[in-house]
This record gives sequence, structure tokens and C-alpha cells, in this order.
Amino acid sequence: MSRKVPLADGETSRTACAPGLLRTGVDEKTGEVLTGALLAQRVGWCVDLVSGMADVLLAEHQNTADLDVLACGRDAGGRKLPSNAWMALRRLGWVVAPPEGVKVNDRIVRMAQETAGRTLRSAKWRADLTVGVLTTWPADPARRTPREWDAVREAVPGGRFLPSSVIKSRTRQVATFVRKHRRLPADVFEMEPLPRIARMLLLSACDGQQASIERPAEPGRALLRLQLPTRPDPASYKDWTWVACPITLAPTVPAGAVLHLPTLRIHQGKVRADLAYTHAVPQTRRSGHTVALGVDWGLNTLLSAGAARLDDDGRITGLGSGAQFRAAGVVAKQHRLRRLSEYLHVKADRYRRLIAENEQDPLIAKHRVLTDEIRHVWDRRSNLNDALARAAARWTVDQAIAAGASVIYLEDLRSMEAKGMGRTMNTRLSQQVRGQIVDRMRHLAAEVGIAVVIVPAHNTSKHCPQCLTPLRHRKAPDRPTATGWTWAICPDRSGSGWQGDRDQGAWRRIAARGLTHQATTVTDRASGAMVIRSVVQEAESKAVITATAKTSRNDRSKTGPTRHRSTRPAPRRRRAPSPASPTGPAGKRPEGHAPTGRNRLPRAAHRYQDVTTTSTPTTGRHRPRGAALGAGFHLHAHASPPRWETIPETPSDSRSPSCSETLDPSTGHGSCVPSQACRTDGPPWTGRAHTAATGGWGPPSRDEVLYGFGRRPDVRRLGSTLRVPALTSSKSSMSSPYRS
Repeated sequence: MSRKVPLADGETSRTACAPGLLRTGVDEKTGEVLTGALLAQRVGWCVDLVSGMADVLLAEHQNTADLDVLACGRDAGGRKLPSNAWMALRRLGWVVAPPEGVKVNDRIVRMAQETAGRTLRSAKWRADLTVGVLTTWPADPARRTPREWDAVREAVPGGRFLPSSVIKSRTRQVATFVRKHRRLPADVFEMEPLPRIARMLLLSACDGQQASIERPAEPGRALLRLQLPTRPDPASYKDWTWVACPITLAPTVPAGAVLHLPTLRIHQGKVRADLAYTHAVPQTRRSGHTVALGVDWGLNTLLSAGAARLDDDGRITGLGSGAQFRAAGVVAKQHRLRRLSEYLHVKADRYRRLIAENEQDPLIAKHRVLTDEIRHVWDRRSNLNDALARAAARWTVDQAIAAGASVIYLEDLRSMEAKGMGRTMNTRLSQQVRGQIVDRMRHLAAEVGIAVVIVPAHNTSKHCPQCLTPLRHRKAPDRPTATGWTWAICPDRSGSGWQGDRDQGAWRRIAARGLTHQATTVTDRASGAMVIRSVVQEAESKAVITATAKTSRNDRSKTGPTRHRSTRPAPRRRRAPSPASPTGPAGKRPEGHAPTGRNRLPRAAHRYQDVTTTSTPTTGRHRPRGAALGAGFHLHAHASPPRWETIPETPSDSRSPSCSETLDPSTGHGSCVPSQACRTDGPPWTGRAHTAATGGWGPPSRDEVLYGFGRRPDVRRLGSTLRVPALTSSKSSMSSPYRS
């Protein structure tokens, strides 16, 4: 199988990852079909061997000297170290052997070296950051001066563009160590214990002698073959056998994608596979964009986005009024789960202090239950964050596709620290899933050739998008004197006079800033992300949205409070049209919003209350008359007032379910011929006798007048079963507004 993807003009290769699940396998030596539990057991034995050797490597080389040797990129002979971690460790002579009496092939050792090498390389960055913070330790760790900030950024590698929140978090970690030990730590390894090795199999470090993957003729399927032990401590190569595992590919994997060996991990007793694949995608551009989508972050309104266009003359105009992605319900649920998690942690810590070292304490069982519940709540929070990130990223990319944008500009909030807005609001702002949303947004946008660029967030919500005048923020548009942060008003009324939602103005500023600074876009070498590092004053002066001509002659700006409207308006117009002439005054609902002609219910509705009369108690300001008093029903449809006079019936209104109807073509009316069975017995809900002279039933009862039973003799309710007779004519059945 070729590992190269054929590319056309304007395309580039991209490697992504899709989840998979190993449900079963076949032992090729014995032909035994392995269930999911048995397959997870054998994979777990292999994972234990790999993680055990990786722990040994990590314990030997987790120090500053060895990390410097690995990070310098040169071996003892001056040759450049390979990019693969396992090859670099072997070049340096950092080898490891399996436990005594255990026989493994060299590919298992490779996976252990690859796992340990990746962990050591990531620890190098943390070590350099800690050294930079320690060498420039400030006089007041809680508040650095501008000179101290410049010093720490110079001491940290890449500190010029490093978010300040990263430096602050490392400073707080060192300050906690100082309060406990009354001295500064020597390095990061004195503050942090040995990292925990992830229990997984990096099959990418292996070759065909340990694992292989191929794509059969059947679409959407793949076959993974790998060697697994038949016992936890294999003593010889005979204890290793080949196992074939079919994998169902995710729908996101293209048919022409090239598959790579996955990473296997065990989660909740199942073998999960992170399958990497490479496919062709449209190539993105750093500059040359004319239509861009600006995206602003919020809290309840998580995302506010809108499109802007750069014209040939250099003017920037907004396309539409923008849109918002509101996630108030999800954010509130996240807040509730966070509070529950904090409560469980406090309770578990108290149990731990009470238990101390007493292994027979009865609180041990309760502490175990609390630990399981904490893990369950954490899983719920993680799943909720993943779902929110996927939905928000998908919504943003869809907005860009609909607007025809070739780039998405996002503000950089990595250094944002929520403060000054109360404990609850600060916590909710700090725990947003912005990082996950950006990662998924980049993934989805790359599939359609849309670039995602991070722009500086300085003054995006402070200045007017049309004239760059500092805005005045108010609580609401109808409260121009109440200080707040929701509504923004430009004080330059003689100029643009713009006013609107704060987030709506922010996405306009972000889109305009990105379009004017697109020539300064760079690609980060470490992450591959596109970013605009700083704001250029000359380009910033052109980052204004040109106001478009108003489509309305009258100014519709907010000048006062919104007129109150009822939350439950009158019922809508019925689907079936009303008859040409009413057949009776009772039992019919008014068509549409027509008045009933009676302002209040008759006194009879208060006097005569039957045992079968239902009443609907209501709360709040909406209290429908009649339904609350028991004189009608209320299912979001108001019944017309009852009348107590006897209503004469017509032949067309008094059909029996057992009657047959014949339609007269000349008159358009039907004639009912009653059967022998219906001449003696009346309907079961009235007990009336059939009148042969008139071809109908007797006078309607009071309940029929109130609830309209006399208006639908073609529908009969027996117990909980609704029975509708089959009629020859459909005209009379459609005329009933109660038809189910």
C-alpha cells in the first residue's frame, strides 16, 4: 500500500485522526474468535509490558542534564538526532530491557522508548519555563512590575509571544512551594513528581513484524493485524500470536485516505483505536482574503459571528447583521456540575483525613463510593464540553461557508483572566472550552480550505467599529444612564452614531482588523497555527466598517422600553376553513382572532357544575376565562361561550357510525340511511335513542353543548380508543375543526 496521497493543483496533504473500536478479533494460530473482553485482556497484558519499561526509562533520565542532552538535537558524535523519539533514545544509548524471564520482540521495546521519549521532550519545555521564572523571581509574586514582566519574557524561550496566563500559573506553583518549604525550588522536578505514563500502545513506532493495517474491498472497513501475548508474562516467542481485528471506519474518513497504524488504549473495558489517516484537502492561504468571518467570544452568548468584505478601494463593509451561538443552558449545567464536583472533593478529603492510616475504618467504603462518583461527574463534564465544542465549531464553519468566507478571524484570549465580576462569573469565564472549540474549528475548516487565524484581542470591544471612538457601555438600550457591559453606544453622534450589542460590535472589529493585517499573518512552527502577532498602527487606522445606506426612511433605534406583548396570544387560524354559514351558535371555536361577541361568561357557567366538568387551575398573569372556572377546556385553544338553549340538529350533523352516506351530485349533500342496529341504541356517551322520523338523535344534552360532542357524531371515543368511521364523502369530515 502506498503511503503517499495523490495531490492536484491547489491541494495539500493533511493528517487527521478518527476514533475506532475493536469489538472482536480472530487468533490466526488457533482460529479462536476473541470476544471484546478477551481481546481487551490480551491488549492489556501488552500495555502492562510497555508501560513498565517506559517507567524505568523515565525514572532514570528525568533530570535536567539528560533533558538538555536530548533537547540539543546532537549525539556524542555531533550527528543530528532523528525525529522519532525511540530512534533518538537509541542513538544516545538510553536502552531498556524487559523484566527477567519475560520474552518480547524488539518492537515492544520500541513502543516503550517512543512513549518515554515523547514524555521527556514535553518535560523540557516545562523545565525551561520554570528556570526562567526562578531566575527572575519578582519581589511581589502576585503583581509583577512592567520591568519584571520584560525580564521574565526574555528569560523564557519564546516568552515574547507567550500568554501571560502561562507565566502566572507557573509563578503560583512556585509560590505554593515557597509557602510550604520556605525556599525556592531547584528545578521543576523538585515541585512535580514523575509523570504518569499513559497506558497505550503506540503502534506507529512498529513495522510490519509487529502490526499492519490494510483496507479491504469492502468500503468503510479496515483490518488491523498485530501480535499479542497469550499470557501476562510470555516466556518465549511461542506465547505471542497474530490477531486479526476488523475496524469500522468513521464516516469522516474519506474513501481515498491513506490509513496509518493506530494507537490502542483501553477505556472502560473496551479497546479504543485512535486511527490516523492522510488525505487531500484544499490549500489555505495566509493572505489575499476578501471575505472574512469575525468571531467574538462571550459567556451566555458563547459566539457572535458575522462576515465582512474588503472592497477593491480598501473599504470594509459588513455583510448582514451577524448571528449568535447561545449556549446558556449548557453553560449553566457546566456550572452545576462544577459545584457538585467541588462539594464531592471536599467531602472526600474530609473522609481521607478521618481515615488517616486506619485500614479498618468503616469510612473506607464511603470514600470509595465518593471516588467513583467524582469520576462519574468528571466524565459528565468532559462529555458535555466535547459536545459543546463540536457544536460550536460546526456552527462557526457553517457560517463561514454560507457567507463565502475564505478565512475565520478569532480573537486571542489565551491570556484572559476573569476578575472583578464576582466569584461565580469569574469561574464560569475561566472554565470555558475555548481551546477545544478552536482546535475543532481548525480541523473542520481545513476540510473545506478555510483558514483560521488568531488576531490580538486588544480593544476589540472598546472602540466603535465604524469610527474607532471609545464606546460607552450601558446595561440596556432603554437604560442609557445605567452602567453595564451589554449595550455599546458611540458618543460621536455627529459621526457614525453607532450603537448595538457589545459582541456585535466586537466581531466587526475583529473581522476588520484581520482583513487589514492579513499581510502580517505568520505560521507558528511548533503548532502550525496561523496568527497575527501584533497590531500595526497604520493598518489599524484603516480597520473600520463603512456604514451602508439605510433601507428604511425612519430611524428605528431604541428610544424607550419595548411595548409589552402577551406571552400567549390568541389561537391561530384553524387549518380547515370555516363553513360558509354557521350551523349552530354553540360548540364552534372562533375562526382565527375573531371576537366571540361576549365579554364575560354567563352566570350559568358558575352555577351548574357537573362531576365530569374539568377545570384547569392556572398560575401567573395568563388566566383564561371559562377554563379556570370549569366551563370549558383549555389546551391552548379557547372554547366559545356556552349557550343553554336547545339547538336543532340537521340531518348532516346527526350521522351514526354505523350509517352509510351517499353523496348527491346535484346538491352536494349526503343522505344518511340508518341501519337496524342504530335504530334502537343511542351513542354510548349520551344514552339517547335514534329518531327514525328525522333520521337523527334526540335533543343534545348539556355536556354535549359545553364540550362540542354534538358537533362531531362521526367520531366516537370508547374508553381510551378513538374510532373514526369510514365515510364515502370527505366534505363533511373535513369541515369539523376537531378532526384528529
